[in-house]
Amino acid sequence: MYEIKTRVRLSEVSADGCMTLPGIINTFQDASIFQSEDLGVGTKYLEEHKKAWVLSSWQVEVRRYPKLGETVSTSTWASGFHGFFGDRNFIMQDKDGEVVAYANSIWVYMDLEAGRPTRPSEEEVTRYGMEEPYPMEYASRKVAMPQEGIKGIPVKVRKYHIDTNHHVNNCQYVQMAVELLEENGVETDFQSLRVEYKKSAVYGDILYPVYTTEGGAATAALCDRDGKPYAVIELKHKGEQK
Repeated sequence: MYEIKTRVRLSEVSADGCMTLPGIINTFQDASIFQSEDLGVGTKYLEEHKKAWVLSSWQVEVRRYPKLGETVSTSTWASGFHGFFGDRNFIMQDKDGEVVAYANSIWVYMDLEAGRPTRPSEEEVTRYGMEEPYPMEYASRKVAMPQEGIKGIPVKVRKYHIDTNHHVNNCQYVQMAVELLEENGVETDFQSLRVEYKKSAVYGDILYPVYTTEGGAATAALCDRDGKPYAVIELKHKGEQK
């Protein structure tokens, strides 16, 4: 298990002074990146070996959103390797040790030169090690596309959307979905998130949003011109989790 301690920054909170859902996701992502860097299998290693860990899905559950200035501890660990997939858990705790958010993620190890998934080496798996999965209710990594949804304003991929893999950063899709819903009057104090990543958008692409709402849930897809999704995001309010 790898742990980082941080304080909730002004740049991570919304108008209510609490950390946003994208803020939590970014903190989770930072923890996983820092672990890889400290283990010697980070961005430079991956670039030299023409490999990349590509996120396939997120499941994030939020018990409460930490407040501005609050100290939080974020822990992450590899919970399984099977074929070219890797599973990783996250938890965020407050100063009293109470879990405020937790998550599961599924990653695919890519051979960038061959353009296809590949198995991580035994040495790479050994460096990460494995611990028991977090005791949570695990949902399917598949997220259904919104049917006959409402179309949003297309979004052009900007440079600030791009990460070190030269693709749109995983969290940016969530940020776009949350903003889409906010702009259309949907309450976005969600407690549950699932994301299925279908393909990677790059600089200059145009993303065409579509969304549906039902009860305390919303589903948004960010698609290409032909309606094929880059990412499908499901968000639920408290009491609507499965």
